[in-house]
Amino acid sequence: MIFKNYFTYYQKLITKNMALIVMLVLGATVSGCGYNDLQSNDEQINASWAEVVNQYQRRADLVPNLVNTVKGYAEHEKDVLIQVTSARAQVGSIQATPDTLKDPAAFAKFQAAQGSLSNALSRLLVVSENYPQLKADANFRDLQAQLEGTENRITVARNRYIKAVQAYNIGVRSFPGNITAKIFGYQVKPNFSVENEKAISTAPSVNFNSAPATQR
Repeated sequence: MIFKNYFTYYQKLITKNMALIVMLVLGATVSGCGYNDLQSNDEQINASWAEVVNQYQRRADLVPNLVNTVKGYAEHEKDVLIQVTSARAQVGSIQATPDTLKDPAAFAKFQAAQGSLSNALSRLLVVSENYPQLKADANFRDLQAQLEGTENRITVARNRYIKAVQAYNIGVRSFPGNITAKIFGYQVKPNFSVENEKAISTAPSVNFNSAPATQR
């Protein structure tokens, strides 16, 4: 009986130790094949994406006040005002969620909508140069400062996202991370693209300090 009890005790001890060894081996294997890096990079992408969306939303929130202020001095610029309002509405109609990062088509739609709003705002700011009284308006100048700051924050947020996606995609495509990625369902994620690479690191100009044009 005593021998049997000792045998049972040592059997459980060996089983427990074997289980621990197996767990350590598996942990080392998973870590060595890039799983932890994939997890870390994926979390960094989600965090960077949230900041991108937050800054774009900050810009969209400025649009109504900006349009109303410009309208007070340049009500004849209806086409430009409509373009900005429509572009802002298009941006608002897109639900930018982490799932967007898994769908290249949805990501491209998001980027196109934001690009349209950027272009519309650029046209609005160019038109505003023709109205000295508008440029002198305190509310307009405050909005201009907020917009300029927001565009800078958008540039920073996009840069962080671009770098995060690059690091993640390299891990997904490179050996042995590509094997781990396939096993656990990690896929390459879309990234921002620009026609001019310099635009990645340069915020759109919203400078109102140039000499005023002749008022209409």
